[in-house]
Amino acid sequence: MLKGRRLERSRLERLLAEARDGRSGALVLRGEAGIGKSALLDEVASAGHGMRVLRGVGIETEAELPFSGLHLLLHPFVDRLEVLPKQQAGAMRSVFGLAEVPVSDPFLVGAATLTLLSDLAGERPLVCLIDDAQSLDRASSDALLFAARRLHEDPIVMVFAVRDTAQPFPTPGIEAMRLDGLDRDSAMEVLADCAPELTVPVRDRLLDEAGGNPLALTELARVSRDGLVAPVGPLRVTGRVQDAFLAQLRELPGATRLLLLLAAADGTSELGVVLRAGVTFGASPVDLGPAEEARLVVTSGDEIRFRHPLIRSAVYQSAPHHQRIAVHEALARALSPAADDDRRTWHRAAAAGGPDEEVAADLERTAERARHRGGTVAVALAYERAARLSADQEGKAQRIVRAARSAYDAGRPEWATRLATEAAALTDRPAVVAEAIYVRAQVAYESTSPAADAALASQGAMLITRTHPERAVSMLTEAVWAARDACAHDLLRGAVAQLETVRLPADAALAPVVAALIGYGRLADGDPGAAVAPMRALVEAVQAGTVQDFVERVIAGFMGLLTADDEAATDVLESLVADVRAAGSLGWLPYALEPLAIGRLLRGDFRGAQADVAEGISLASDIGMDMQVTVLKAISVWLAAVTGDVAQCHALAGEVREHAILHPTNAALASWGVGLLDLADGRFEQALDRLDEVCGGPARHDLLIRAVPDQVEAAIRAGRADLARRHLPALAAWAEHNVVGKALESRCQAMLSDGDQAEQHYRAALRLIPGRPYELSRTRLAYGEWLRRQRRRSEARLALTQAEDTFARLGAVRWAERARAELAVLGDRPVARAQADDPLQRLTPQELQVVRLAAAGHSNREIAARLYLSPRTVGHHLYRAYPKIGVTRRMELAKFEL
Repeated sequence: MLKGRRLERSRLERLLAEARDGRSGALVLRGEAGIGKSALLDEVASAGHGMRVLRGVGIETEAELPFSGLHLLLHPFVDRLEVLPKQQAGAMRSVFGLAEVPVSDPFLVGAATLTLLSDLAGERPLVCLIDDAQSLDRASSDALLFAARRLHEDPIVMVFAVRDTAQPFPTPGIEAMRLDGLDRDSAMEVLADCAPELTVPVRDRLLDEAGGNPLALTELARVSRDGLVAPVGPLRVTGRVQDAFLAQLRELPGATRLLLLLAAADGTSELGVVLRAGVTFGASPVDLGPAEEARLVVTSGDEIRFRHPLIRSAVYQSAPHHQRIAVHEALARALSPAADDDRRTWHRAAAAGGPDEEVAADLERTAERARHRGGTVAVALAYERAARLSADQEGKAQRIVRAARSAYDAGRPEWATRLATEAAALTDRPAVVAEAIYVRAQVAYESTSPAADAALASQGAMLITRTHPERAVSMLTEAVWAARDACAHDLLRGAVAQLETVRLPADAALAPVVAALIGYGRLADGDPGAAVAPMRALVEAVQAGTVQDFVERVIAGFMGLLTADDEAATDVLESLVADVRAAGSLGWLPYALEPLAIGRLLRGDFRGAQADVAEGISLASDIGMDMQVTVLKAISVWLAAVTGDVAQCHALAGEVREHAILHPTNAALASWGVGLLDLADGRFEQALDRLDEVCGGPARHDLLIRAVPDQVEAAIRAGRADLARRHLPALAAWAEHNVVGKALESRCQAMLSDGDQAEQHYRAALRLIPGRPYELSRTRLAYGEWLRRQRRRSEARLALTQAEDTFARLGAVRWAERARAELAVLGDRPVARAQADDPLQRLTPQELQVVRLAAAGHSNREIAARLYLSPRTVGHHLYRAYPKIGVTRRMELAKFEL
C-alpha cells in the first residue's frame, strides 16, 4: 500500500474527477529513481474505476526505433484507425508497420494520437499513464506530449512519470509536480512493512541514508538485515539502490544472469526472442526461475519485464563488454530479417567492434525506413552509427552530414551542429562541406542570429553554385530571407549577387524564384521599379501551378504583400494553408499562417487575422517553434493596437522587443503597432517619435512602407508639418507600381494640402482604395474631419458616420471612438456601439475559426483534423459560440458573412 503522498494523491484524484466531468488534464511527475512515481501511477490506475486505462513505458534500448513506445501503448487499437481522418490514419498505419505510406510530417502522428485518444474516450473516460517517459523514443514522446497539450474538452487524463537523468526531458505547456522524499513517519511505515525485524540503529541508519526514497528503503532493507556496514561516505540514493540490485544479481546462477542480460539488451519484453537467443549460451526457460523468485523480473505469457528500470540498467551496465557484444550477436541471430529487420540491424551494430561496411549500409536502410515513418531522431541516430562503422573517411563524412541534417529536422540543434562541424572536418568535397555549413546556418538562425544564418548560408552556397545550382538556390533563399529578418542589407546584397551568378535551365521551376529574390533585393535597396515585375511574376507562377514547393509558395505570398498585390497574395496563401492542412503538414502551418495573417490584416479582416495568429501561436508553442511564436506576436501587437487592447499591445510589444537586436524586422512591426495605438489615442508626439523611427529604419522598404501614412498623420497632428514629408518620396516611389500605394499617397497629400487641392486628393484616395475597409475608413475619417473644418457639416456627417460604422464592424475600437468624437463635435449624440452590432465580434479567435468551417459544411471531425483539435473540443467551441451569435442550429450559420 502507498505510504504518504497526501498532496500528490489529492492532485491526481482531482484530475480523475475532472476527466469524469468531461475535462482533460495532463500532469508530469518528476523525481529521482525509486522516489515513487511508478507507485503513484499504479494508484491512479487503481482509482480509475469505470475508466479505460492505457499504460505505456519508455525503454532506453528502444530509443533508436521510432514510435516503438507509441506502438506499445496503442497497438491494441489498430482496428480503430478507420475512424481517423485519412492523412492521420495513413500516418498511424505507417508508424505501426501496417502500410508503406510516407509520413509527410512527424507532427501528423501527434494529431492522429490526439484523435485516437479522443475517440477511445468517447466510450468512457480515459486514463493514459506513461512510466519512464524520459526513455521513450523521441518520436513517441513528441506525439504523446503534443496530444496532451491539445486536449481540452475530452474526458482524458494523461500522466507522465519522468526520472531525473543527466539529459533533461522538457515538457513545456504541461503542469509538472516534483516528488521529494517521504516524510520520516511515512518512511518508517515503509520499513515496518518490508523489514519489521530491523534493529533501531539499523532502521535509523536506513532512514538517514535513504532520504525518504521508498525504493531505496525497501531494497536496502532487503540486503542489509542487521549486518549493514556503514559506508565511508554517503552515496546517491540511486547508486545505493543499484548496489542493492547488483548484490542480488551476484547471487544468481550464471545462466540466469545471461538470460537477464539478453532481456536487458533487447528491451522489447519478448520472452520468445530472449529464450531463442539464450540457446546460444546453453540457457533454458528453467534458468529464469531464480530471477523470478528474487522478484527481479516478472514473466507473463510471452513477455518478460523487469520489476524496475534500475534493475535493467544494473544488469546491462554491470556486464563486461565482451559479454554485451556476445548477447547482441545472439539477439541479432534470433530475430527474423524480414519481420524485425531494424531491431536486428541495431543489434548487429551494437555487436560490431570496428568498421563494418555491410552493417553501415544496413543502418542507412534503417535510417531511410525511419524517415519514411517520420522518425527524424531515429534517422539521425542510424546515420551517425552508420558513420562510426564506415570503412572510409568520405563515406563517414557523407553519413555524418546526413545525420546532422536529420538532427536539425528533429529539433536537436546542438547535436546537429556537432555533427555538421565533424562532417566538414572529415572531407574537402564541396557538396558535403556546403551541406554541413547549411545545417550550421539554419541552427544559427535561433541560436545566434538571422544574420549569422545568412552569412553561413551564403558561404555554403558559394561552394556549389556551379556544380549543384538548385541546392545553391535553396541555400541562397535561406540567406536572403534570413538577411531580411536581420535587416542586414550588406548580407542581402551579397546573397542577391550570388543568385545572379547561378545558372539554371531557362525552364527550371526555380527560375522565377531566383528572379523574385533578386527583385526583392532591389526593393530593399529602394528601387521598386526594378523589383515589382519579377516579384509579381513569382505570384503568377504559383497561381499557374508551375511553382509548387512550400517554401517558394510562402515567399510568393510575401512577394504579393510587398508589392501590394494583396488579393493575389491572400489567394496564394489561403490555397497553401488548405494544402498544408490536407497533407497534414502541421510543422509548416505556422510559417504559412504568418503571411496569411498579414494579408488579412492589410485587407481589414482583423478577426480572420486574429484567428490565424492565435492558431499559429498555439501550434508553434506546442511544437517548439519559439522564434515563430515571436514573429506571430509581432503581428498580434499591430492587431491589439487597431482593436484597442492597450494592455495586450504593450505586453506583446515588450516580449517582441526582447529580441529586437537579433530580429529588428519583427521589432519594427511591433513598434508600428504601438505607434498606431498612440496615434489613435491622441498621443501624437509619442506616435511621431515611434513611427518616424519605423519609417526611417532598416526595414523601411519592406512591409513597413505602409506605415508612412500613419507617420504623416502623426507629424501633422503633432504640429510638425516639417517632418510629415520626410518619408513621402519612398512611399511615392513604391506607389508608382500599385493602386493601394497611390491611394495611401493621395491621403497623405490631402492631409498636407489646402482647399480644392486637398479635396481632390481625398476623392482620389477614396476612389482608389475599394476592398480595403480599414484604409477606406481611415481616409473617410480624415476627409470627414477636413469637411467639418470647412463647415460642410452634412457631408462631414456622412463620411464620419460611414467611417464609424465600418470601424465598429471591423472591431477597430479606438478609431471608431475617434469617429464618434468627431460626430459629437457636429452635435450628434455619441452612440457607443456594443459588440451586439456584429455578433461575430463576441467570438474568440478559435471559436470564429470553428464557426467558419462549420458554416462551410465541414463536420466536427473534419474541422478537428484541420485545426489539430479533438472532435469533442470542436463541439465544445460550437456549443459556446451558438448563444453568442444567436443561433441554435448549424444551418443558421449561413446567414453570417464568414
